[in-house]
Amino acid sequence: MTQRHRPAFPLCAGLALALLLAAATASAQAPVPATPPGDPVVARVDGEPILLSDLAAAAQDLPEELRGAPPQMLYPLLLDQMIAGRSIAAAARRAGLDRDEEVRARIRRAEEQELQQAWLSREIAGRVTTEAVRARYESEIAGRPAEEEVRARHILVPTEAEARTALAEIRGGADFTAVAQRLSTGPGAREGGDLGFFRRGDMVPEFANAAFALQAGQVSEAPVRSPFGWHLIKVEERRSAAAPAFDDVAEALRQQLLQTEVQAAVERARSAARIERFNLDGTAPRPTDQAEPPAPAAPAARPGGPIRR
Repeated sequence: MTQRHRPAFPLCAGLALALLLAAATASAQAPVPATPPGDPVVARVDGEPILLSDLAAAAQDLPEELRGAPPQMLYPLLLDQMIAGRSIAAAARRAGLDRDEEVRARIRRAEEQELQQAWLSREIAGRVTTEAVRARYESEIAGRPAEEEVRARHILVPTEAEARTALAEIRGGADFTAVAQRLSTGPGAREGGDLGFFRRGDMVPEFANAAFALQAGQVSEAPVRSPFGWHLIKVEERRSAAAPAFDDVAEALRQQLLQTEVQAAVERARSAARIERFNLDGTAPRPTDQAEPPAPAAPAARPGGPIRR
């Protein structure tokens, strides 16, 4: 989670394409110029300087395939856009838009968002590391005992009657895969209902209990109902799966750790702040404001009977 400056305007699609095409040629022909000493001024707009570091920061916000373009080709294009952006901003100030309340409110919101991102980045920078991710792997996954998995096919239909008709076909000798391709409305229908390997906790309980009760080659004796409809299940294989390797789950664990650290940082910020909360009309909250609102009064009955929805 890093904070970066953004160019005044995103590169248009045509300019991006031109950069890609030119980069393919120029990167192999032209040497990359040495970085000038210091941080030279590369342009001024109404006396305000644009520094070489501004271009470097803008380049970091480009898509990865454009960031590798040679600086001698990329920087002049970025500079043109930055000059245009600064010129428009200067025109807006001359028009007094920097004093417009609606504009200032949007600027304040943007400033708050940038401050939030900067603070969160600093707070979690040293917490979401490869070492921390590996420690989570060791504590939560590495020592986990092997877990049983099954590979199954299923046929999903809306009604029990349709499921029993399909089951009768299969019992009569029809191929499960072919029937699934023809009738199933569920995931993997094109592949004959193949769901691949899964663990008990990956499926809703009704489906999982039925699938794990079958041996390889068996088809469920009766249709199985789940929140998604009616299933016929055929188990193809069973196996015991060891814990996944670190590299296979490292990114998912990193995302989990990132979410955990962000939530913890938010709670630290909230606990350090003096928070006053009011009702939406600005009045002070009362003890009853947090209670469940009373049920609305029943409408008066019309002549001839009760109200129908």
